[in-house]
Amino acid sequence: MGELLILALIFFFIAAIYSAAGFGGGSSYLATLSLLSIPFENMRMTALICNVIVVCSSVFLFNKYQYLHWKRIIPLIVFSIPMAFLGGQLLIQERFFFLLLAISLLLASMAMMFDKRTSVVKIPKYGNAFIGGGIGFLSGVVGIGGGIFLSPLLHLGRWGKPKTIAATSAIFILVNSIAGILGQYATYGFNIDLNRLIVLILGVFLGGQIGVRLTIFRFNPILVRRITAIVILIISLRLLFKYL
Repeated sequence: MGELLILALIFFFIAAIYSAAGFGGGSSYLATLSLLSIPFENMRMTALICNVIVVCSSVFLFNKYQYLHWKRIIPLIVFSIPMAFLGGQLLIQERFFFLLLAISLLLASMAMMFDKRTSVVKIPKYGNAFIGGGIGFLSGVVGIGGGIFLSPLLHLGRWGKPKTIAATSAIFILVNSIAGILGQYATYGFNIDLNRLIVLILGVFLGGQIGVRLTIFRFNPILVRRITAIVILIISLRLLFKYL
C-alpha cells in the first residue's frame, strides 16, 4: 500500500505540472510505470486513462471560462483523426525519428522560452485543418496524443493567447487519448488492477485540478508559455538521453 501511495503522489505532481500547460502527462505516467513489473499493455491503458482524467477536467474548466474557440478547434480535431490512423500505418527507423523529434522539440522549447510576443495571427479554417492533419499524422507515427507537437507549433505560430493554446492542446489530447483507449481495449481488453487504477485516478484528478486552476486564475500568459516550454524541454532531453 505504501508503494501505491508513493506512486499516486508522483502521478499527482506530474498531473499538476503538465495540466498547467494543457497537457495530460501520459508520457511521464508511462515512464514511471515502466519502472514497475506491469505488463506493457496494462501500462499504456493506465497511462491513457489517467491522461483522459486530467485533460477532461481541463477541457471542462477551459470551456467554462471561454478559452475554447470551437470554430477554430473543430478543423484541428476532425482532420487529425484520419491522419493519425494513416500515420499509424507508417514504418520508420525508430532511433533516427526520435532523435530528430528530440532536437526539434529542444529548439522549439528554447524559442518559446525567449519569445515574448503576445500578438495573435489569424489563420483560416483550411490552415487549421492542415495543422490538425499534420500533427495527427505525426501523432499516429509516434503513438501519443499529439499535444506535445501541437502546442509549440501554435505558440511559435502565434495561433492564439497562451491560455487559449493550453485549452486547445487539452481538447486535442482528449480526443486522441480516447481513441487510443478504444484501440487498446479492442486489442487487449481491460485487464487492469482496479484498486491501483482508482488510487492513481484520484491522484491525477487532484493534481490536474490544481494545475489547470493555477493556469486560469493565477498564471499570466508569459508564465503559461514558459511552463509549456519547460515541459517540452524535459521531454526533449529525456528522448535525447534515451536514443543517443
